[in-house]
Amino acid sequence: MQIEKIQNSIYEIRGQKVMLDEDLAAMYNVDTRRLNEQVKRNIVRFPIDFMFQLTQDKWENLMSQNATSSWGGRRKLPNVFTEHGVTMLASVIKSPQAIKINIAIVRAFISLREMASHYKELAEKISKLEKSSITEAVEALKEELLERIDEQDSQLIEIYKVLDKLIAENKEPKSPKRNPIGFKTK
Repeated sequence: MQIEKIQNSIYEIRGQKVMLDEDLAAMYNVDTRRLNEQVKRNIVRFPIDFMFQLTQDKWENLMSQNATSSWGGRRKLPNVFTEHGVTMLASVIKSPQAIKINIAIVRAFISLREMASHYKELAEKISKLEKSSITEAVEALKEELLERIDEQDSQLIEIYKVLDKLIAENKEPKSPKRNPIGFKTK
């Protein structure tokens, strides 16, 4: 069985990753009723943190998310099994198929946990990058502006020097004395 298919059967309820009894029964190739009978016979193996029954509103919410048919179907609210509960099912349902499926399910839970930790690490890194990038960008802009201001200041100083030189040259005419133009009178 593909791990992706198993992962699609894992839901988050009450802050825990769980699987429905009917999904597990389908994977083990047994009736849901038979799976739950085995659990009831071995109920001491399934404390509340391994298995619990859904409330009516949680079940209705889950049905609406999965577009489950509202006619026919279940008469009792489903049991859901945590990762530990699924592992415990291997000791209750002892078929070669159940053992293979259990191994695949445990791998799917592990894969989901690893993906969740990678997403968390990635989110933290992105957050740090965003914060540091903004700070670094502001600092880089400051430095660039200061460099531009310094460059413009030095260019303005050069312009002032040239202007001063031109003004000084205009005050003192440097052309040689010329003879006046026009008619000469004696």
